[in-house]
Amino acid sequence: MSSWAVKLTLWCTGLLVAALLSIFLVVGVAMVVAYPNLPDISDLADYKPKLPLRIYTADGQLMGEFGEERRQLTPIQDIPQVMKNAVLSIEDNRFYQHGGVDYLGILRAGIANIGRLKSQGASTITMQVARNVYLSSEKTYTRKIYEILLTYKLEHLLTKDQILEIYMNQIFLGNRAYGFASAAETYFGKSLKDITIAEAAMLAGLPKAPSAYNPISNPKRARSRQLYIIERMEDNNYITSAQAKTAKAEPLTLRSLDDKRTLHAEFVAETVRQMVFAQYGQETYTRGLNVRTTVNSAEQMAAYKALRQGIMDFERRQIYRGPEKFIDLPADPKKMDEAVDEALEEHPDNGDVMSAVVLEASPRKVVVVRQNGEQITITGEGLKPVQSGLSDKALPAKQVRRGAVVRVTQTSTGSWEITQLPEVEGALIAITPQTGAVRALVGGFDFAKNKFNHVTQAWRQPGSSFKPFIYSAALEKGFTPATVVNDAPLFFDAGVTGGQPWEPKNYDGTFEGPMSLRRGLAKSKNMVSIQVLQSVGPRNAQEWIGRFGFDKDKHPAYLTMALGAGSVTPMQMATGYAVFANGGYRMQPHLITRITDHKDRVLVDSPTPSNPEETQRAISARNAYVMTSLLQEVTRSGTAARAQATLKRPDIYGKTGTTNDAMDAWFAGYQQNLAAVVWIGYDSPRKLGDRETGGGLSLPVWIGFMESALRGVPVSEPALPEGLVQLSGDWVFEGSSKEGNITSLGLGQESPAAKPSSAPAAEERNRILDLFRR
Repeated sequence: MSSWAVKLTLWCTGLLVAALLSIFLVVGVAMVVAYPNLPDISDLADYKPKLPLRIYTADGQLMGEFGEERRQLTPIQDIPQVMKNAVLSIEDNRFYQHGGVDYLGILRAGIANIGRLKSQGASTITMQVARNVYLSSEKTYTRKIYEILLTYKLEHLLTKDQILEIYMNQIFLGNRAYGFASAAETYFGKSLKDITIAEAAMLAGLPKAPSAYNPISNPKRARSRQLYIIERMEDNNYITSAQAKTAKAEPLTLRSLDDKRTLHAEFVAETVRQMVFAQYGQETYTRGLNVRTTVNSAEQMAAYKALRQGIMDFERRQIYRGPEKFIDLPADPKKMDEAVDEALEEHPDNGDVMSAVVLEASPRKVVVVRQNGEQITITGEGLKPVQSGLSDKALPAKQVRRGAVVRVTQTSTGSWEITQLPEVEGALIAITPQTGAVRALVGGFDFAKNKFNHVTQAWRQPGSSFKPFIYSAALEKGFTPATVVNDAPLFFDAGVTGGQPWEPKNYDGTFEGPMSLRRGLAKSKNMVSIQVLQSVGPRNAQEWIGRFGFDKDKHPAYLTMALGAGSVTPMQMATGYAVFANGGYRMQPHLITRITDHKDRVLVDSPTPSNPEETQRAISARNAYVMTSLLQEVTRSGTAARAQATLKRPDIYGKTGTTNDAMDAWFAGYQQNLAAVVWIGYDSPRKLGDRETGGGLSLPVWIGFMESALRGVPVSEPALPEGLVQLSGDWVFEGSSKEGNITSLGLGQESPAAKPSSAPAAEERNRILDLFRR
């Protein structure tokens, strides 16, 4: 080699060494300057991420989750090996070998960044933890230096398993899910411990780009990455070639928002959230509280389905109000798909009442398309609910035509029909009479549509479903089930009303003459109830109903109380009927039994009481027994005879209720171990329909719920308490002579209704005229 070549080589080598020394010097100075500014990472040794409030049923099903981040903190030893292997294969296969920084990877990324003037990552899992927990996501050389320094600190402070545990719990994986345990529940509806190789590979593909590789919104890209990860797992000897082949062929069942496996308990969860927030404030959403409730998941689902079915059955009898919107459908298929997607985004599915766009319409056939591209052809019975909208004479705003946004649903037979979102609302509450434990609560047709909880917040007139509480008061005043009352016209003159005279009527407008108290309640005779209350005294009755948990000031002491003109909530009605069911005890409804933190330390322990105490007694056991006997007659031969006939069991008790002008429809009833109340009506009170009653509208919902809740439950009728004897074929309180009991009322004597009432005349007149205007 010539001398000039040697000199050139030495000169180049010197320049290279100088350049490298300069780089190391600059980096070293930068690190020295940066190191004191690094955040304190000692708290990671006791990793405490934000954990949401999670609410469970009594049998352990998740009902609700509240917090910015969905996360289930899972210790490293509880994370299945298949999940760890999938993550290591794609994110950092040498994780347990390197010291936190992959130098070859950094050099490779640096060259790529210089060449492209665009950043490229080569982050190890430790570096990702440093970035995700403490640093921003910007890709600059300064942040990279901080990231490397933090990585060294983490590797020095924590073990490899601790670092991996933080990563597996901290990483964002889309759909508000943080950590792989939460992601398994979010995407597959299952516990992390139960996932397969194929599911683990799908989840492992999410950290790189949670949106781009989301299996729900981007199934093709997610599938491509899943297959690549399975191959990496095979290459790294985590799985065999046979396992890889099986995993690639395995069909995945994703959990969608309208998944039928989802437990619909949104109103319960929100009620519990409010109760917990009142105790813990903002910490409610970050400290990982787990709340166990009294709700039974099977009964909750049965209640949800029964109420929705009842409301949708009612909706089929209503006039079609027209499509929700009209859109133009372009001829170009791609543009048409975009137009359909945009329209249906604005009109999301409401459970099983799904949105669709009409492609073609005629009186005999309608073709619609769903957001997923599925086309549905509807004919025959499926068109009946919208027949008026298919007529040529239909107004443009109500016509079902191409471009109309409509609702479709599947019937019990599997066929499709066009329907509409209901305007009417409803509520169903079920409790254990002996303890007050809430077993099921549905506060409305759909929580997303209307968050108002009608079980606890809706104050409505109870109508005839309130009569049993008046009859209970009458039993204490000497009435018996055999007491005869004359179902005859009543007349209240101006001296009673303080204004014009009026005549109350029975619901059907007919009168049947003398009848027993038992038959009067079974047939829900208004004339009988009014005379009973007149005899008991409105003031006495007002005091008596307070024993059942009703607000006395919401039930003024007027004769209209006999017909349920006051205000109640469905929850109050359930509490009141539970008193009859449990033998006379007033039990306070309750939801929460236990609250623990994320380490399962008990914060609140409120077990359900086993038996009522005498201090909780509201009425005598004999009063409750006789009332149960009277309410059994209602479900056997009265306005709710459909109940025993359908359920095919005698231990069913309850009362229908329909308010003035059919604005509220009720059924309240019980089996000895389960009390349930159903209400249906409009939020802004208006007529449900001339033929709509509690027996026709709410009773079928109650029966539908009880069919499921009582399946396999043996018949159980209350034991005869002390203090009752039979006289003239019916029950009488022991110790009362025949003369001491009221045997007849309104027969051959001055009508008690003609006597002046103690209530203020003008208010009495207004209430009665409003209630009986027919």
